[in-house]
Amino acid sequence: MKIKLTKLLQYATTVLVTVQLLLPLPAYSFSIGEERLVGEQLLYAVRSEFKVLDDPDISEYINNLGKEVLETAGPQYFDYHFFVIKNDQFNAFAAPSGLIFFNSGLISTIKNEDQLVSVMAHEVGHVVSRHIALRMAKQGKVTALSMLFGLASLAAGNPALTQGILTGALAAGATAGLSFSRQDEEQADRLAFDWMRDMGRDPAAMEEMLKAMRRISRYRSEQLPPYLLTHPNPEDRLHYVQSLLELEHSQTTARKSKVRSSDSFPFLRFKYRVLSQALEPEDMRRWCASIIASDKDKEESALARYGLALLSARDMAFGKAIEQMEQIRHEYPGKDILDIDLATIYLDAGQLDKALALLRQAHQRDSIDSYAAFQLARALEKKGSLIEAEQLYLQTAKAMPDYAQVYYELGRLKSRQNKTAISNFYLAKYYLYEGRVKQAQQYLRQAEKDQSLPAALRQEAKAILERLKKIEDAS
Repeated sequence: MKIKLTKLLQYATTVLVTVQLLLPLPAYSFSIGEERLVGEQLLYAVRSEFKVLDDPDISEYINNLGKEVLETAGPQYFDYHFFVIKNDQFNAFAAPSGLIFFNSGLISTIKNEDQLVSVMAHEVGHVVSRHIALRMAKQGKVTALSMLFGLASLAAGNPALTQGILTGALAAGATAGLSFSRQDEEQADRLAFDWMRDMGRDPAAMEEMLKAMRRISRYRSEQLPPYLLTHPNPEDRLHYVQSLLELEHSQTTARKSKVRSSDSFPFLRFKYRVLSQALEPEDMRRWCASIIASDKDKEESALARYGLALLSARDMAFGKAIEQMEQIRHEYPGKDILDIDLATIYLDAGQLDKALALLRQAHQRDSIDSYAAFQLARALEKKGSLIEAEQLYLQTAKAMPDYAQVYYELGRLKSRQNKTAISNFYLAKYYLYEGRVKQAQQYLRQAEKDQSLPAALRQEAKAILERLKKIEDAS
């Protein structure tokens, strides 16, 4: 949805004032601790202005891929977190302290898992090389501000506004701070190339993505997507990666044999789950129908039908959704995650016993799967098994501590038990991870002083408040 320019500029002005207060940076250095503070504040800003698609299955998939890259990259300064944002713009960006974001618009253009890993590895390369921190150290507050003004234009759904807003609000030098240099890009691409090779991924996927970026830059020359504003010169990057591939071919003729074969199902399922939450229903229906009609890729056509099943469930046509999901399960025997998908539809359709049977089996197969645990908790709560449901919600919260929805569910469950103080504590965490920091602080202050609240939760409320104060008092 488009946001009027006046509203956007009001938001940008608010961000300017906020960041001036919260992000004081030393003139010549930018420490790991300071980068963490900036990253935390930026994450709150992102959550307050964007819809983060952090359902357990989407989050687990993208973060498990991220772990694969990081295990290859070696020890890191930060605990990385990978997010998918509902936004139709072609964009991915690395933010301070290992926060990496992928727009749904980028996910929609990616054809396979190796292409996604190539973008992910490139962004990790920027963080590992501390390109963001080095730019902040050189330019002080202006670079942090540039990031948030860039995010403001993305929230408007109009990346063409980016340069104008930056120029008007920050004057000269701001856009330079937002973009990576050619040397930065080459370093990140070289790291990504080596990591992909070491992972058994096909580095040629980098070339495929850069060709896609080049096509987009030519097609949209008057309105560049945000990725090309922050990651300029796709032509230069393409030539550089092609030279790496040529060198690789000249050194060994066995490169292809070293590339592991990959199952395309997990990526395509992830892609269509993202699209089902990011697109409007009619757009999703047209998208899936187009893929099915073209029939160029049998597997993507099958997963497009999976997307239609999700859309039917979203439209509350549960009978149709169940029939469609059963057909997909028949085509993919042994893909246990489809059992959870079907159980979720049963749950939303009110067929509680069928949902519970599938979810208990899924949880027994993999007791640490957050998707199964969260959906089983929902089913158990509806069944009235509140204690067992609470334990599974807590398990999900431990595995995904920044997943806002699980705290909402915990707060609602404790309210059903007439435990108002604990309910309010979880509501505070829900607000916090939704980016609504002021509301969170209000409830956390109450929790810190509420003697009816267990001591451990009072202490946690105090610790969160202290961390938020540390961010605010950084000046």
